Amino acid sequence: MADMNTEKLNQALSATDASIRLRAALTAGTHPDLALPEVLLERCAVEPDFFVRDMLTWAITRLPTELTFPALVAQLADSRPQARSQHLHTLSKLREPATWQALPLALLHDPEVEVARAAWRCALRVVPAEEQPRLARELLGELGRGTPEIQRSLSRALAELADEVTALLHQVDTPDAAVAAHARATLHLIEDPESDFLADLAAAQRVAVLGSAQEN
Repeated sequence: MADMNTEKLNQALSATDASIRLRAALTAGTHPDLALPEVLLERCAVEPDFFVRDMLTWAITRLPTELTFPALVAQLADSRPQARSQHLHTLSKLREPATWQALPLALLHDPEVEVARAAWRCALRVVPAEEQPRLARELLGELGRGTPEIQRSLSRALAELADEVTALLHQVDTPDAAVAAHARATLHLIEDPESDFLADLAAAQRVAVLGSAQEN
């Protein structure tokens, strides 16, 4: 029966209609089956619809952690960026205590920015208090990366580690205008969480560029 369930689930999750795939993922979570983790994890790696992926994540969290956690960690080495990012997202939902030790910190600097962003979020959810300084240093290494929206995501992550990063942000001294501006905007976000980060970043970029021009 388990094999038949797996076969039917595979067929439904491969349907052209996203609503059919969504119902299949909902059914998998409503009626957890120990034969299904592999099917659900594989579909996460290729599913194009956000809502279906989110339902797949929920279905995975409904299964025993002793089955899903090792499989999710193993999938973090997958060559497909979506697999890495989605499984990081799922791990952040599980909040298994062993996640921090199992999390490759290189993912915080993954060449695929969406993978890196998922790793930032996951790390924040699972980092033990004594490891927060280490995480803060890792995240500071990402200053200046990506679009303003990506930089906002990193700044929000850094703001959650305000006690660890504030002094370090004040010490940022670099000729890289993008890094300097991002550090300045992050400090403003920490000081005023309701501030308009994108406007602050644009202003900080103008200041950084002007300062760089004057030095030259």
